[in-house]
Amino acid sequence: MNRRNFLKLSGSSLALLAMQSCAKSNSVYDLGDSPRPNILFCIADDWGWPHAQSYGDPVVNTDTFDQIAKQGVLFEHAYVSSPSCTPCRGALLTGQYHWRLKENANLWSTLDVNIPTYPLLLEKSGYHVGYWRKSWGPGNLQPGGYTDTHPAGTNYPKGFQQFLEAKPASKPFCFWLGSSDPHRAYKKGSGKDSGMDISKVPLPAFYPDSDEIRSDIADYYWEVQRFNRDCGDAIKLLKETGQLENTIVVMTGDHGMPFPRCKGNLYDMGVRVPMAIQWPAKVKPNRRVDDFMSFVDLAPTFLQAAGAKIPAQMVGRSLLPTLLSKKQGMVDPARANVIFGRERHTPAQKSPSIAGYPSRGIRTKKYLYIRNFAPNRWPAGVPEGATHPMNNFSDCDNGPTKKYLMDNNSDPKVKPYYDLCFAKRPAEELYEIATDPDNIKNLAANPKFAGIKSKMSKMLTDQLTQTADPRIIGGGEIFDQYPYRAGYKINNAKAKP
Repeated sequence: MNRRNFLKLSGSSLALLAMQSCAKSNSVYDLGDSPRPNILFCIADDWGWPHAQSYGDPVVNTDTFDQIAKQGVLFEHAYVSSPSCTPCRGALLTGQYHWRLKENANLWSTLDVNIPTYPLLLEKSGYHVGYWRKSWGPGNLQPGGYTDTHPAGTNYPKGFQQFLEAKPASKPFCFWLGSSDPHRAYKKGSGKDSGMDISKVPLPAFYPDSDEIRSDIADYYWEVQRFNRDCGDAIKLLKETGQLENTIVVMTGDHGMPFPRCKGNLYDMGVRVPMAIQWPAKVKPNRRVDDFMSFVDLAPTFLQAAGAKIPAQMVGRSLLPTLLSKKQGMVDPARANVIFGRERHTPAQKSPSIAGYPSRGIRTKKYLYIRNFAPNRWPAGVPEGATHPMNNFSDCDNGPTKKYLMDNNSDPKVKPYYDLCFAKRPAEELYEIATDPDNIKNLAANPKFAGIKSKMSKMLTDQLTQTADPRIIGGGEIFDQYPYRAGYKINNAKAKP
């Protein structure tokens, strides 16, 4: 089915196609005489697209990631459910969009113990399961009912080697390698001091030409490289122990970099992430795939590959058919788009409000459409007086780039970039990818694109309805009322707009 015909599908036909595709891709996988695969899932904190050599970045060294891509599949269009740590990781673990996870739609929340997670399901099916460093969170699992367990299994504070040494010889394993890199704060100048040529650091179109910003991005690169080395060390251990051949290795990040208009935003540099997967025993090497995939697809992928039952409430679709295919480019025509969204990141609106910035989006090869449910609110937080202690634009991490834009916003040359990052936004946004890859020229009010906007809006509404999004079917105001469970004191009263 080509994209033109896909866009003409009615809402009911679109839902039926998705359900048929989901049922097919999540069917039982016959392992035959093959042993169940091990799973090594490596996730960085705030590592976004396109910051890997495989995607053309000229500065950052991601040799481990690039080797995984050469040995397996490089995904050109991998997207998170939400560009915020807690909801992104909750969606990944459960195979459900964050808007289906109640309180877990927000940062610093909790996760209901009754919602299945793939590591614990694999543990029940006989896997040795554990994690290192950052897994689900930040948040507090106790209000969700977790006491003696964790949604990612057992914590191994000394890392992957300790985990492997504890593994019974008869069991396959599932391990979550979670880095805190490249989350801020950074050591200023670390990228330049390491030998990076900051003049070659590419700047997105929503930043002014500034060595201060380039150096800040280079500092981010330095921490990406540290995560890359951690992943390389883990793969080396697999080689040394003879377990690499039958191990599914995934390397990715949880959302865009912690910079203005990236992390916490529904533009490509907020929700699009690097993704490479290898499985030497089964997956053909050196393939680049254009299929759109979401983080909610990973849980059913791991369960299906392990021959385990996939819970009915998991709305993600297994990637196994795509991984096992020999094709390049577009493998599955049903994966022609992806949806995502956000609720509250930090309590960044005017104090004492704990309201978020509710938005949803859909991305196809040609267009990005975003719906902002509360355009009267500030997308990166209020300029001053937010509930969150970070105060000014508190949904955007503090750092040199943010400071540069704020300090120079009276400069007419900088003001347009400042507005792109911090000003209020309209209820609808539409971007044409071919002419505007950095998503800065909103075409939603352009009459020439009215038809495209209408089609994209309907596609988004259909899929949000199908996945029972409270912002569409009713009850979405509850997301603004859930408590913010950070350690410091926050007013948890009912939110105000």
